[in-house]
Amino acid sequence: MNPPDRPIAASSSTLSDATKRILPWLVAVAFFMESLDTTILNTAVPAISSALGVGPLSMKAVLASYTLSLAVFIPISGWMADRFGTRRVFASAIGLFTLGSLLCGISNNIHLLVACRLLQGCGGSMMVPVGRLTLVRAFAKSELLRTMSFVSIPALVAPMLGPIAGGLIVGYLHWRFIFFLNIPIGLAGLILVYLHLPDYREENTHPLDVVGLILFGSGIGLLSYVLEIFGEHTLSSREMSGLLAMSLVLLVGYGIHSRSLEFPLLEIKLFSIRTFRAAVSGSFFTRLGIGGVPFLLPLLYQVGLGFTPIQSGLLVMPQALAAMSMKVIMPRLLRSVGYRGVLVSNTVILGVLLMVFATIGLRTPVWAIVLQAFLYGGFTSLQYTSMNTLVYADITEQDTSSASSIASTMQQMSISFGVAIAGLATAFFIPTSHSNPAEMIHGIHKALIALGILTILSTIVFRSLKSGDGGDVSLYTVPHPGG
Repeated sequence: MNPPDRPIAASSSTLSDATKRILPWLVAVAFFMESLDTTILNTAVPAISSALGVGPLSMKAVLASYTLSLAVFIPISGWMADRFGTRRVFASAIGLFTLGSLLCGISNNIHLLVACRLLQGCGGSMMVPVGRLTLVRAFAKSELLRTMSFVSIPALVAPMLGPIAGGLIVGYLHWRFIFFLNIPIGLAGLILVYLHLPDYREENTHPLDVVGLILFGSGIGLLSYVLEIFGEHTLSSREMSGLLAMSLVLLVGYGIHSRSLEFPLLEIKLFSIRTFRAAVSGSFFTRLGIGGVPFLLPLLYQVGLGFTPIQSGLLVMPQALAAMSMKVIMPRLLRSVGYRGVLVSNTVILGVLLMVFATIGLRTPVWAIVLQAFLYGGFTSLQYTSMNTLVYADITEQDTSSASSIASTMQQMSISFGVAIAGLATAFFIPTSHSNPAEMIHGIHKALIALGILTILSTIVFRSLKSGDGGDVSLYTVPHPGG
C-alpha cells in the first residue's frame, strides 16, 4: 500500500502496459531536447552574432544564460513535483522550454535572446530531474536499471548530434530553425504527458526553504557562471577569484543554514547513505575527466588531423551506436558483477581509453579511430547508467524527490567543471599558435593523458562501495564462500 500522506495517481503495479511502454519514451525525448540544446547552438554562434550585429564574444552570454538558469532552478524541481504533482510540473517544464524556443527563434536582438534562453533553461531545469523522479516512482527497483539505461541513451547521443545538426541547419536552412526544431517535439510531448504521465504528489508538502533557495541558487549560479567563462580574458584573475570566493561563501552559508532546518531545500543528510554518496560524488569526479572529451576530440580531428566538421561528427557517431548496443548487455553485466565491480573496473577502462585516444595521429587509419570511439561510447554508457541508477538504490520513497534534485544539480555542475578542466588542460598543453598541426596533436595528446589519469583516480570513490550494494536494482547476489 502507498503511504497515507501520498495520494499517488498510480503505483508501479497499477500502471497500464501501454503507459509503461510509452513513459520511458516520453522522458527520453525530454532528456534529448534538453541535452541537444546545450550543444547545438555552438556551431551557429558566428551566424547568429552576424545576424544580430554583435561580436562573437558577446554570444557567450547566450550560451552561459542557459547553463546559469539550469543551475539555479534544478534544486527546486523536487519540491515543485511534490507540491504540484509530476504531471503538472513536467508539462509546465516542456511548455516553458517550447515557449522559450519559439521566442528565441523570433528574437531580433542579443538582449531578448539572452532573456529567452533563461526561460528555456527554466523549463529544461525541471525536465530532467522530474522525468527521472517519475520513472523512479513508476517502476519497481528491479525494473529501474532497464528503464534508466534506455532513457540515458538520448542524453549521450544528443551532445554528439548537436554540433552536426547545428552546422547543417545553419548551412542549409536558417539559424532560427535551431530553436524552431523544438516546437513540434514539445507540442507532441505535451499531448503525451496528459495522456500517459502518472501524477505523483505529496498531500502535505513542507514549506519551501526560500532562504536556502537564495543562498544555494545564488552560489551555484555564480559558480556555474565562473566556470562558463573560465579561460576567457573578459575578466581579470582578481575578478574571477572574487566571484569564485563569493560563490563558495554562499554555498558554505547554505550548508550552515540547512543544518538548522527540518526540511531544507536539499537534504544533505542523504550523503550519509553509502550508495547515494558514492553514486553522486563518483559521478561528479568521473565527469571531471571524461567531461572534456566532447571538446578535445573535435579539436583533434579538425585542427590536428584536418577533417571537416561533418567528418569529425561522423567519427564521433560510433559512440552513440555503442551506447544503444550496451543497453542489451548492461542488466546482465550488473547482475553478474554488481555495482562495485562494474564501477571500479569500468572507470579504469575509461581512463585507459582516454589515454588510447592520445595515440591517434596523422597515420592512424579511420577504422581504428571508429573502433576506439565505439568502445568508448559503450563503456561511457555503462558508466552513466550505473551511476544514475545506483543513486536510488537505498533511497526511501519520501526522499526520492530530494535525491533527484541533488543528483541533477551535481550532474549539471560536473558538466561545467568538466568543461573548465578541459579548458585548463587545453591552455596548459596546447600551444597558443595553431599553425603547426603536429604541435597541436601533441598538445591534445598530453591533455587526454592527463584527463585519463584523473578519471582513473576517481575509482577511489567507488572503492568505498561494498560488494552487495545496490542489489535490489542490479539483482546481484553476493556469492557465499564455498558456493
